[in-house]
Amino acid sequence: MRIIGRTLLHSAVVGVAAGLVGAAFFAALEYLQRLFLEDVAGYEMLRAHGEQFLPAPAPHPFRPWLLLLLPALGALVGGLFVRLAPETEGGGGDAMIRAFHNRGGVVRPRVIWVKALASLFTLGTGGSGGREGPTMQIGAALGSFVGRVLRASDRERRVLFVAGVAGGMSAVFRTPLGAALLAIEVLYSDDFEAEALVPAILSSVIAYAVVISIFGESTLFAHSARYPFIPAHLPLYALLAIAVAFVAAAFASSLKIVHRVSGALAMPVWGRAALGGLGLGLLAVPAIVFVGNFVGKPGQGLGILGGGYGAAQMAITGSRWLSGGWNDVVLLLALCAVKLVGSSLTIGSGGSAGDFAPSLVLGGLVGGAFGRAAALLLHDPRIDPGAFALVGMGTFYGGIAHVPISSLIIVSELAGSYDLLVPLMLAEGIALVALRHRSLYEAQPASRDDSPAWQRADAGMDVLRSLRVADVATGRPFLALALGTPAREVLSRVSQADGQETFPVVDGDGRLQGVVRTSLLENLAAAGDVEPWMVAADLMQSAPSVERGADLRTAAESMLANAAREIVVIDDRRAVVGVLDEADVFRAYLSRSAATASANAARDSSVEPDDSADSANDASPE
Repeated sequence: MRIIGRTLLHSAVVGVAAGLVGAAFFAALEYLQRLFLEDVAGYEMLRAHGEQFLPAPAPHPFRPWLLLLLPALGALVGGLFVRLAPETEGGGGDAMIRAFHNRGGVVRPRVIWVKALASLFTLGTGGSGGREGPTMQIGAALGSFVGRVLRASDRERRVLFVAGVAGGMSAVFRTPLGAALLAIEVLYSDDFEAEALVPAILSSVIAYAVVISIFGESTLFAHSARYPFIPAHLPLYALLAIAVAFVAAAFASSLKIVHRVSGALAMPVWGRAALGGLGLGLLAVPAIVFVGNFVGKPGQGLGILGGGYGAAQMAITGSRWLSGGWNDVVLLLALCAVKLVGSSLTIGSGGSAGDFAPSLVLGGLVGGAFGRAAALLLHDPRIDPGAFALVGMGTFYGGIAHVPISSLIIVSELAGSYDLLVPLMLAEGIALVALRHRSLYEAQPASRDDSPAWQRADAGMDVLRSLRVADVATGRPFLALALGTPAREVLSRVSQADGQETFPVVDGDGRLQGVVRTSLLENLAAAGDVEPWMVAADLMQSAPSVERGADLRTAAESMLANAAREIVVIDDRRAVVGVLDEADVFRAYLSRSAATASANAARDSSVEPDDSADSANDASPE
């Protein structure tokens, strides 16, 4: 209880820190987007319901040439910050997962401010990505920092790492249960970090409470009050899942292509990020100009720049400037295609922007277009395109990130009810199978058994599995008895054997037949029951044994099961090769544990440098 209480207290500290940092990050990003995109470039942001905490901006003239250059300039500045901590390049999700598994949950403290500043400049000037990926990494760094300051153990530090991820997600997305589940689910493709669930929930709830105490209680998206369950629509949701899976696979492939092409360029990370930002401007500005002229509002935002949650909001509830009919379907699909390419250019080129928001937006756009098309084709007034948009959001990210449970809960929290639970379960199951071999996060191991973090932990907690019986028991002298050895000779020889209590009885080929134990001999001698005609075969008992190739854990379990201090070691022919004593097991355990502790300490010191002592390689471009 003392350990659990300490972990929960530390998780609460992480939750407060994640809530405050997440709230500051969210507010700073909104102010920067107001300054650069709206005031300077005259761009009218398309925001979701829960993003509108600033008063409406005064109108400014639209300057498309500035809007074209802003994403490149912001990505360039963000890339310069990334030079100070190269692990902050890109979305942040993969880096967070890699830090948990490969570095034991150790993240350099400088990641907190480097990732925040790089993301603020990248996203604040229109970079097509989300704030959740960066806050995942920032929250993980906060958890690692708290664990370091409070001198937590390796295991506790990993739990605080996960709690930080949950707190960071909850602070900016406002889905406390979904954020906690995502934090433990996103680390693996087929598993959960189950022991961190309760600390993650606590951190998530506290971070959520901090944020809503500052900005007020509100869901991110406006939505219908109810989404009635209609069984006849389940085949439509199954078709939607297939469509979403195709788009999700295209997004994952697009990210990899841009990453591979930009990585082949002979330029530093800030140059690649700026080039990606320029490509985004060249792609987005013509679309913004065209649609603005079409609806009579120059600079009308479409969700291409920034996180794009306004586009998802439009897919859920519509917009006052949507004309209805098939034009809306075409517009949503075209916007989906532009957003897919734009996000790939930003994230794939190394820009500090998350892939969580684009995934939800793309899924929402596909779902919204699908729902509107189904309503037009089937003339079914019960079809609500908003329901399909929400299911598309959860299905897209749940399938491509292999997080079906958490994405299902996230969408239910966004919808304000569990009305869409059954359609989400069906669609996510289909998408998960279809996207089995695709993932946003290449760093995800399949399960805890494949995680280097747990392999190291298991090595420290159960070192006996890494040791062979042959390495400990063979080579030490022992006394074995032949089947025909007279009982009086057995007593004489056993009395002269120092430290051995179990004596194997062997046949002419040295194969084990049984054992004679000193406890039995002492009882017989005290009672005067040793007869002249007795031989070793008359004195022997059943013989628990262990093969020389077995691990020490197996040998120890056999000794415990038979209440024996010693156990006979045999080879594959059952020939006796030694006797293993519990003292041998203890010595081997202590020796290996000490070696493991020294290795872990050396590893931690190598990956936990002070910011003042970071190597030159960490501060230089790739």
